[in-house]
Amino acid sequence: MPDMRFAPPNPLRIADRASGLNAVSVRSYNERLLLSLLLQNESISRFEIGVKTGLSAQTVSVLVRSLEQEGLVAKGEAQKERGRVGPPTVPISLNPEGAFSVGVSVGHKHTDVVLIDFVGSVRFHATLPNPAPDQNSNHSDFLETVKKAIELLPGETHQRLAGIGLALPEPGDGAHNDPTPPDLRFSALQEEMENEIGFPVFVQNDITSAAGGESMFGAAKPLSDYLFFYLGAELHSRLILNHQIYYGNSSLSFDVGIASLERCLQDINCPTEPLWDRAGAWPDYGQIKESWETSLVDQMKRSFNALAQFVEIKTIVLSSYAPQDICGAICENLESSLIGVKAIAGIITPSPKAIGAASLPFSSRFMVENKEK
Repeated sequence: MPDMRFAPPNPLRIADRASGLNAVSVRSYNERLLLSLLLQNESISRFEIGVKTGLSAQTVSVLVRSLEQEGLVAKGEAQKERGRVGPPTVPISLNPEGAFSVGVSVGHKHTDVVLIDFVGSVRFHATLPNPAPDQNSNHSDFLETVKKAIELLPGETHQRLAGIGLALPEPGDGAHNDPTPPDLRFSALQEEMENEIGFPVFVQNDITSAAGGESMFGAAKPLSDYLFFYLGAELHSRLILNHQIYYGNSSLSFDVGIASLERCLQDINCPTEPLWDRAGAWPDYGQIKESWETSLVDQMKRSFNALAQFVEIKTIVLSSYAPQDICGAICENLESSLIGVKAIAGIITPSPKAIGAASLPFSSRFMVENKEK
């Protein structure tokens, strides 16, 4: 791929991550700095940009004007602030049509594909069932669905596709039936997608992707420090400090997730299909769901209390494709049992991991630095 961000009227460069002393790399770094700030704020004035970045008013004006010409940012209507002397302020925000990205998440039972715009709004979503062990691969359907998502972009905006993000599970979590070693399988999939589709593919662990997506587009957007939980087939966690996602020395998951609820329901021959529906509501599972929720909250409390011995954290974020009323009830239960701690349900739907995957090209191409350690 050429070393560009996008095209007309001026070639849009992929900003160099280096902060060297030549004018090009300094400007590229400042562009990333400004876009990172806009990704964290719905709108912001030039003055606020200067205060938060330390850049001069002239530098901010030049950067905003350049990025506006390239279609990445847009100016809002002038606003006169009460008590403020001087001309009205003009809010600056990301242009939703400025960039697009495809995200793919390979999950426990399904593969999700999304197309999002520059502010995280979902323009396309499809869910493909993963093949059973005795069935043929869904590989061709998977690639065709990615192509279908890209084809939804009008011809002029194809050049504004930042890339494809691929969120993949940890080796051995049961999401794949392929006996090929995970590292080889994942690298082969990345290479095949780049060759077949013609766009760069950015790969990340699926839980870290979900945490990044919730941080960039969701409930965690204004937060800098919190404990992140992802509720899927199992329960997973990440620690976020100063906007950095800490992966830890090894992955850790707990068998108190949706798969454990499914097993309990199967024992009494209760339908479990709604548990994996990305957009539907759950039936009233009664006492079984309540018992499962208690076990889930107890594990989240243990994880939080173990962390609290070393790090002061006051906020927990729970992300899931489970219905928001379910996640909200879990957060209320958790918050009531942890004094002084706020528990927040994520707002990214319908697939947090796929949308998080779609944030990877934006993070790589437009932000100052990676968000995982």
